Amino acid sequence: MNIAVSRAPARQLRRRGLALLWHQIRYEQSTFWRNPQSAFFTFVFPVVVIAIFGGLFGDVGKSDFYYGRSALQYYVSTMAAVSVLGSCYSQLAIVLAARRQNGILKRVRATPLPASVYFVGLLAHCVVVSVVDVLLITMVGRFYGLSLPAASQLPALVLTLVFGAAAFCALGGAVASLIRNAEAAPSVVQFVLFPLVFISGTYMPIHSRLLDGIAGALPVKPFNDALLRAFTTDHTGLPWRDLGVLLLWGAVGAVVAVRRFRWDPRLS
Repeated sequence: MNIAVSRAPARQLRRRGLALLWHQIRYEQSTFWRNPQSAFFTFVFPVVVIAIFGGLFGDVGKSDFYYGRSALQYYVSTMAAVSVLGSCYSQLAIVLAARRQNGILKRVRATPLPASVYFVGLLAHCVVVSVVDVLLITMVGRFYGLSLPAASQLPALVLTLVFGAAAFCALGGAVASLIRNAEAAPSVVQFVLFPLVFISGTYMPIHSRLLDGIAGALPVKPFNDALLRAFTTDHTGLPWRDLGVLLLWGAVGAVVAVRRFRWDPRLS
């Protein structure tokens, strides 16, 4: 009898927690769509880029320059990675910095809403946006003749997206904890991201062993490589090395974000 009674409140707490989480995700989504200009460019930028690349390089077949893939296969993979970076890293870091400075985080902290629910809802929103972006990019690639991943490749693709989204959300939170004010947030975010994107071969394959070795130890290139493999091969194995690098960077980002996170804005 006592066991049954104790289980009932536990179930109610779980249901209440899930209801709060769902409410928070809906709130983040509604806030995002209330700024149509930001939402428009979040989705349109990678789609426009892949549409341009498809028009320019859609007829370029497999070549050594693109590591044995076609140009379209290469750029769909890298643009999918860019969309995840934009949603889970750039957007998250800028939003957290702005909400801290505007006092929103401080007010949230004073409410009964658990901090874990607030952040999981925000992270889930970022993941939803990135998934929509990846689907749009894949659809545009399909319009230009891209072959969809085989069923055997889907586990690797899904796992890569999960690891990538988690790692870059953690890194976004870490960078947000280092930003002093909202005005500096876009500059700091791009200062970190811009060189990484280029040396990782996002917009053009890099055939320098030195740069390849450096970029391989950083998070963007392993994410690019894992997505490229999932999109363009029939190999059913998982890219463990690339996923390991993402996991390591995600852990580092999470530690920094947790240890240095502040609810209140800096006064100086």
